[in-house]
Amino acid sequence: MELALELKPVSLIGFEDGAEGTSFTGVNPATGAPLEPKFFSASSEDLERAAALAQSAFPIYSNLSGKEKGAFLRCIAASIEAAAPAIIQRAHLETALPEARLTGEVGRTCGQLRLFADVVEEGSWLDARIDNADPNRKPLPMPSIRSMHKPLGPVAVFGASNFPLAFSVAGGDTASALAAGNPVIVKAHPAHPGTSALVGQAIRESVKASRLPEGVFSLLFDSGVDVGVQLVKHPAIKAVAFTGSFAGGTALMKLAAARPEPIPCYSEMGSVNPVFVLPGALKQRASAVATGLQASFTLGAGQFCTKPGLVLVPQQDGTPGFMKELGDKVSGTPTQTLLTKAIAARYTSAVKGRMSDASVLAEGAKVDSSTDAATVQASLFVADYKDLMEHEELAQEIFGPTTVVVGYQDRKQLLAVAEQLEGHLTATLQADESELADYADLIEILSRKVGRLILNAYPTGVEVCHAMVHGGPFPATSDGRSTSVGSQAIFRFTRLVCYQSFPDAALPDELKSSNPLGIMRMVDGERSRKPSVERPAVRSG
Repeated sequence: MELALELKPVSLIGFEDGAEGTSFTGVNPATGAPLEPKFFSASSEDLERAAALAQSAFPIYSNLSGKEKGAFLRCIAASIEAAAPAIIQRAHLETALPEARLTGEVGRTCGQLRLFADVVEEGSWLDARIDNADPNRKPLPMPSIRSMHKPLGPVAVFGASNFPLAFSVAGGDTASALAAGNPVIVKAHPAHPGTSALVGQAIRESVKASRLPEGVFSLLFDSGVDVGVQLVKHPAIKAVAFTGSFAGGTALMKLAAARPEPIPCYSEMGSVNPVFVLPGALKQRASAVATGLQASFTLGAGQFCTKPGLVLVPQQDGTPGFMKELGDKVSGTPTQTLLTKAIAARYTSAVKGRMSDASVLAEGAKVDSSTDAATVQASLFVADYKDLMEHEELAQEIFGPTTVVVGYQDRKQLLAVAEQLEGHLTATLQADESELADYADLIEILSRKVGRLILNAYPTGVEVCHAMVHGGPFPATSDGRSTSVGSQAIFRFTRLVCYQSFPDAALPDELKSSNPLGIMRMVDGERSRKPSVERPAVRSG
């Protein structure tokens, strides 16, 4: 069944529409033409209203059962799927991403909503722990102590440019924050306002259908940064989630830390995602590695935060043939359209700047400069170990379809490169499995530098599952202990609360001795779904 949604050009403030402030439009990056209708930035009054509604909704929404929250998340997924044709069509116009890619992104968005529905319905994520009282402990009796995860409060989510659905209005940040029991206020990305409006409307309709307080969700528009700054500084907001540039992420981190009440800011700020090609892999399957690398760093026009932007290759007999094949594949790469004209301009400038530190081995098809499209050409750079160690810029991300291949002579150089790396989201090993034991020290170094280690695959493509870690040490993210993808993302928006010496009737259901929800808990140090049994007092005499 298809759901017809109204494309509202104003902010969605709970169940009400926002004011008509400063106007802006989306732009078709494939043509440079503005897209109707005009959208309007949120006013200060809109933001205050959204924050007040979220604050008011929190006591009610945070105390919903897992089944109620799960039903709400499933309702959002169904609403998005029902409106998918219109959402995909608009997203294609605003991003130039292929409709097939956007169809897949709808599936991922709805899949992660349902994943979190499963998580909250099952309930074990709360990590409920019970240490029963021990009246016989000497020299002092032990009181009853119980703890669990509780939601933080209203969360501000910033939509990402490169994933207009999966990391945007109803993306993983919103899904995990809602699953944890927090109202969400989304600051829509100005590059795809129409897509954001349609998805926001689907969430609003789901809030209504689920009979929840209207402040559970609001959507704010702005063509600049003013609304986002005000949102992060607002005292009602208790956490921030952002996916984007290093400059944007660190600016939000500083704002969040400088508040009278500092709050957590989870910024995912990109990564160069180094690939380490070991000698055995290059000897046995050089052609397959060349094919995989070219496909990975040009996938989605190189606009994935997991794009491999640095490749370490051994200098050995097969290296020249490998480099020629990789260069030929890059030379055959057609021009690609980036998300915005500004992103394309930054890419072109960064590629030009890299030419001072590395050599251009190959470039894709040339760009027609007579158009106003955000079109760029792929580029492949080469450098050696000395270049990389002397010019740290070579290990910095360039957002777009480019990578640099660095040759190394021996194991010592490879380990030195790994030690010098900053924090990244991923590191990939292309290796023969027989080499892994010999390179255990390299794997150990990389495990300290990244959130996800990959063997004989490529970093582009992030599974949404329970075990996934999409994060990494700074500067890849603001907090390397967290993940923005997978069910563990929910813990970013919770805090632990402990109840000591409370009678059973006054405890949350998750901590009651009878375990009425049937969830897995830790009781006196052992995992169990059984009711907890208090230790009996031993009478003396």
